[in-house]
This record gives sequence, structure tokens and C-alpha cells, in this order.
Amino acid sequence: MSYLLALDQGTTSSRAIIFNEQGKVQATAQREIHISTPHSGWVEQDAQEIWTTQIAVVQQALASARILAKDIKAIGLTNQRETTVVWDKRNGKPLAPAIVWQDRRATEWCNKLLQQNLQDTIQQKTGLRIDPYFSAGKLVWLLENIEGLRDLAQQGHVAFGTVDSWLMWNLTQGAEHVIEASNASRTMLMNLQTQAWDEELLQLFNIPRSVLPQIIASDSYMADTATGLLGANIPIMGILGDQQSALFGQSCFEVGSAKNTYGTGCFMLFNTGHQVQFSHNKLLSTLAWQCHEKTTYALEGSVFMAGAIVQWLRDGLGIIQNSREVEQLACQVKDTDGVVLVPAFTGLGAPHWDSDARALLCGMSRGTNKAHIARAALESIAFQVSDVLMAMQSDITHPLKELRVDGGASSNDMLMQFQADILNVPVLRPKMLESTAWGAAAMAGLKAGVFSSMSDISASWQLEWAFEPNMNQDQRQFHLSKWQTALKRAKSDI
Repeated sequence: MSYLLALDQGTTSSRAIIFNEQGKVQATAQREIHISTPHSGWVEQDAQEIWTTQIAVVQQALASARILAKDIKAIGLTNQRETTVVWDKRNGKPLAPAIVWQDRRATEWCNKLLQQNLQDTIQQKTGLRIDPYFSAGKLVWLLENIEGLRDLAQQGHVAFGTVDSWLMWNLTQGAEHVIEASNASRTMLMNLQTQAWDEELLQLFNIPRSVLPQIIASDSYMADTATGLLGANIPIMGILGDQQSALFGQSCFEVGSAKNTYGTGCFMLFNTGHQVQFSHNKLLSTLAWQCHEKTTYALEGSVFMAGAIVQWLRDGLGIIQNSREVEQLACQVKDTDGVVLVPAFTGLGAPHWDSDARALLCGMSRGTNKAHIARAALESIAFQVSDVLMAMQSDITHPLKELRVDGGASSNDMLMQFQADILNVPVLRPKMLESTAWGAAAMAGLKAGVFSSMSDISASWQLEWAFEPNMNQDQRQFHLSKWQTALKRAKSDI
């Protein structure tokens, strides 16, 4: 039996998961990563800790599965996407903290670009909106604010990359300075049409070409792990940004198929095929994967607050003790009794992009209790996803037939049923919710010949439950108009 190893480097933890050829989990290991917020809007991690936790969990997973490194056919790698690392090419040491995707310190720089009316130019080139979320602003900030960094960069000693680049450098002990295409498409520096660094943008942002890694396909075989690292040299054969990896892991290979991941936030990706599809509704166009020398694209909508709302009920309001209790509490009432929560705690993401919007809890009466608030909190997740989907449907001709779901909150039956009702499409939850890690492992397995085609990967996808919509149109409309009214009140422009 041969095995596939997925390295899943996320925002809050580093994980390693070993799968067998049928996609069954053999072993999992996980370590949390410290997040620091030294100033308002700043979010940082220690790049060295990202690497040491990631290599530690690999060794832990191998030990727990009781298999040797030589039994691993290939490694797949998936990662938090826009997080930015710079290090010294001469010794591999980080030159600054890793700036996490949630960090907002590049806001001022982004505002200047917007004042120069560069939104359309940048969207046409990169598929992205001007936002501190993406890596370009983070890299510019580092070059301008870390003493001596620009001089070092001019001398050719600085390497920049997203987390996949940083892990590849360490896994190969400095032999490879690369970035995978789906991650590169989140930097705001790669031209989506040519899949190469955009020279005009590099000039505009004053970023030296020498710091950039080589862009590689998602199914590239670049190198084996360095000798002495794991006890055997294992080929690294599949790399994907985490949301793209979940799309691949959910077998959304057809144009028009979509997945939604319910984590801290929600990320919906819709496969748009081999053509870049630009959004007229403030969604992002992104590269889904490069595989078998073909590029597949996707539309993406991000919701900032999903699981984080449940954390707020627990830590902010204290109405639940742990996250699992929320469903039980919400099911104590048959509806919210008119209560609506707009969870704009950090502004609103797609399709509104209103960073000054503020959270709002409205429609309460003397009879409102904590069960109504819990139910309104769960419904708010489904409403936000519905806003993203409506924007997507306006952008594309393929109507959505079903939505595949994964992530922690997808195990909440009440939320998934309400989601199906509000979207009016079936919501499909697979047996295996490790879609992100499986996507990277499956991509590596495809390259390594464990799978002969994508249909082999599709065959491993198994349905656990289909939530069929059973709400009539009038009810749906009633819910959505209540949400729209509350949303208007939460936005910053009134």
C-alpha cells in the first residue's frame, strides 16, 4: 500500500494528514501557531515557527500511522494564501515577521492606488480588487519599513514568497525558490492571462524582480525533500492555495460546480473553466489550478465572519460554553422572531467590500432571548453566503445546480438546511470533511500516477447528506428582504 501525505499549513495551525489511495485518513497531527497583533490592524506570525511546527507534525503523523517515510508516494502541500514571508537567500533566515492575510497595514498604500484610479487596470491584469488582503501591499510595506531590506533586495539577497514558497525552500534546504500558480494569483502581482509576473505592476509598485520566486504549475514536480529531513527523499508533487485545494478536493472539476468552506470566514469558489471570467459584482477572479498543462479559473467570494460569529457568542456574549452548543440552542426556537444579526464586526467582505460597515443586532422585542440571538447568528452566515452566490449568478451564465460544503460549521445541520432553503439549491456534505488537505494530496497523487485521471479522484468523493431546499418562495423572500433591510442599516454610506 502506498500513501499520500498532505501538509496543510493554515492560519491557526500546521497540520499533516496521511491518506491511503482511497482517500481514507490514516493519521492526522496538528500544532497551533501563535498569532500576534502588535498594533491595531496588524496580524503577524513567526515564519520560523510556521516551518518548525509544519515539519514536527509530519514526523508526528508518520509515527502515529506507523509507516516509514519511504512508504509515502508523494507530498501535496496546501497553505494560507496571501500571507507574506521575506527571508535571506544566503542563510534562509526570515528578515521580518510573516505578515498574515488578515493584516490591514497596507490600507494607506491601497488608498493611494485607488486615488490614482488604478482599480480597473489592476483588476484586468490580476483579477483582484485593490485591498490590503493581497501580498503586494504587504511586500511594499516591508521593503519601505524594514531597515536595510530594500538595500539587501537591490543586492539580490532577499527572497519573497507566500507560505508555499517558504515551506518549499525549507523542505529542499534552499534548493528551490518557487511559488505555485494559484498562490501567485493572490499576490496582486501576477498577470492572470499570461500567468507570469506583470512587469508594469512591478515597476508601478517599485518591487525588485530579483526577490520574486519562479511561478510553477500546481502539479509540478520540482524536487524531493532534502536528504536527512524525514528519513527518505519524498517527491513534492502537488501544491495549491487552501481554498483552491478545497475546490479540487471536492471534485469540482466541471464548469459551474462550486464549493463553500465554512471556517473562520466563508470562501465560495465557482469553477469557470479555462477562460478568465471577470466579475461585474465585486467578486475576485482567481486561478483555480494548473494541471496537465491546462489552466482552470474560478470566481471567488469571501465572507469575513462565519465560525468567528459563533466564537463571539461564546467569548463575547457568553451565551454558549462551547461552539457545539450553538445548534442545540438555536433549535429551541422555531424562528428568530424578527431578530436579524448583520455580523460586520470587521466590515463586510464580498460583494459589498465595505470596511467601515459595523455589526448590527436588530428587530428585538421584550420576548427576545438567547436562543433567538443564536438562531439569528447562524442565519446570518447563510445570508452572507446567499449575497455572494447572487453576485456570482449575475456574473455567469451557468446556474448553480448544487453547493458542496466543507469546513467546521458545515457539520451544523440547522445551518446547512437553512442554507439550502435560502439558496434554493441542494447543499451536499461529503463524508470526508478534510477537503482542503485531500485536494493537495489528490493533486500529488495524480502527478505520481496513483490516480490515472480526475475521474478517479471524483470516484473517491462520497456523499454523507444532501440538504434539499423545502422553503416556499414567499418565505424565502420574506427572510431575504428582512436581511436586506438590516444590511442597509449596517453599511457605512447611510
